[in-house]
Amino acid sequence: MFIYLDKESFLHRLHPVTKIAGLILLFIWAMVFNHPLYLSIIFLMVFFLSILGKSLSNLKKFSIILVILAFFSTVLWSFFLRGPTPLFKLGFIQISKESLLYGLAMGIRIDTMIVSGIVFLSSTRTEDFTLGLSSLGLPFPVSFALSLSFRLVPTFAATSSTIVQAQKSRGLDLESGRLWKRIRKHIPLLIPILIYAIRNTDLLAMALESKGFGFKKKRTYYLRFKSTWQDWLSISILAGLIAFSFYLRLNGYGAIFHRI
Repeated sequence: MFIYLDKESFLHRLHPVTKIAGLILLFIWAMVFNHPLYLSIIFLMVFFLSILGKSLSNLKKFSIILVILAFFSTVLWSFFLRGPTPLFKLGFIQISKESLLYGLAMGIRIDTMIVSGIVFLSSTRTEDFTLGLSSLGLPFPVSFALSLSFRLVPTFAATSSTIVQAQKSRGLDLESGRLWKRIRKHIPLLIPILIYAIRNTDLLAMALESKGFGFKKKRTYYLRFKSTWQDWLSISILAGLIAFSFYLRLNGYGAIFHRI
């Protein structure tokens, strides 16, 4: 459920602020081009980062989702966007060379962003993420709320799985029947899931209040990080690549359509 990998790697040793800034820069880099060739190069760079972060095991878990997203992006953009070089036309349906390439590029872009996020979560603990947001100047309650979502989503998923297994052990058949019938069988399960979520939220609020959450504006932290030459070098290389990419895009390279 938690995709963080407790390993020793180059990305694990970086400062949390460096990793947060790097994730934002990777998202910006993926938005520069809309040509599949250029975006494929960016994707390979991000894949290389996953090797540095030793997070290939997590990429295997999401590989099917990445392929499905790339496929549907290519198909949908091919139908809903038109270019000057038609390849196929049937009535109002028209597929052009430009729309097909643009759809493929959008699929690669989505996969690049998802892989960037997986690499970030695989090499960054929740506590490090909170500290990084606070180091960037965000108030601690905001940083805590954002980092708390990383904890609650796996917990909520585990609760849902436990409730489903408990109902199955009591004789509830959730597997037989057609798709719509199976969906209807899952609807009653929403009630115990929501009740548990509300109860868990109330317990969390009481626990935070009992520990004086928000009583002091200035906090001390157990975890401490120091920026090293590796942090500055990583950000400098990434910023330089993005600046060069912007230069190429402004000079007409890496664009199928004149849009993002």
